[in-house]
This record gives sequence, C-alpha cells and structure tokens, in this order.
Amino acid sequence: MGRATPFPQPELRHWKSGENEAELLVQRNVTGKSKEKSCTYGTPLPVSPINEVRRVIDYARTEIPPQKLFVGIPNYGYDWPLPYVRGETRAQSLGNVQAVERALARGVAIEYDETAQAPFYNYYDRPETYADAVEHIVWFENARSSEAMLRLVAEYGMTGAGVWNIMRYFPSLWLVANQLYTIRKFG
Repeated sequence: MGRATPFPQPELRHWKSGENEAELLVQRNVTGKSKEKSCTYGTPLPVSPINEVRRVIDYARTEIPPQKLFVGIPNYGYDWPLPYVRGETRAQSLGNVQAVERALARGVAIEYDETAQAPFYNYYDRPETYADAVEHIVWFENARSSEAMLRLVAEYGMTGAGVWNIMRYFPSLWLVANQLYTIRKFG
C-alpha cells in the first residue's frame, strides 16, 4: 500500500526575490508540487497530503503574513504502475471523477489515508494472463479531502484558496466550497 512520506522543508529564503514571487511559490508548494512529489515522474504519494501542507503553511507563515497566503486546492490525481522505479515510472494524470470511475470499473474499494487526508486505491490491470498483471496505485482528491484542505483557509487565517486545475469537472469540490465559503472569482 502507498503511504505518505515527508516532503523536504521548503526553503522560502532562496525563493524570496520578491514578495509576490514567494507567495506564488508557496501556493505551488502547498498544492504538493514540490520537486518529485506527486507528479508524472514522481513517487506514488498523495497529491497534497494535509500533514505536509500544514508543515508548508506553518513555515510560510514565518516568512509571509497569513492574510497574503492562498492554499492551493488540487483538482487531479495520478495513477502509477507499480513497482515504482525512480526516473522511469510514469504516472497517468487523471481527474478526480475519472479516478472514481476507474475504481468502479475495476470493482475496487476506495480507501482513505487519515494522516494525509487523501483517498487512494490499488488495482491490477486485466491482462490476458495473470503473469502479465501490473499493480497500480491511484491517489486523487474527493469531497472529504477537499473539505480538509478548504478548512485550512479559516484555520490559518489565509485569504482564500485557488484551484488547480479548474478545467477538470469535479462537482464535489464546488458543493463543499459553497457550503463553507462565499465564492468570489478574481481576475
């Protein structure tokens, strides 16, 4: 089973050539897009494990006032073939609805990592022979994980949240967001 492992401590001091740049980079890091974590060629981990997001926010608050911070809400997941080989294994990016549909099509149960506050599941490809079966792990977001991320805004006194990638259909995110906050579009 896949489990979350710690992110390296972000080094905002090296990023901070300007306050806006630092804020943007903090936002990107808060979404879990740090080095090799949760990306196409990265280690099979949750997209944005909340325990690690909290570490990043705690650190960011030492450099930037929380009123200037936004938390990044991921709107995607990844499907990794296993075993994972660093630099070789390529994950498939998928939408959260697509991740649930894949679990249903494979007849597998979706589990929830309480520490990371993230849903995941394992499945096997359906090859012609058992010997050709490839195990996969899928980490993605659902209403429960989105709610946990959205609640960080009020908990830390941040300005708000931004969604990456907003173009993917994920109605659960908007239902949760509308229950918790008044939504305003910027830009």
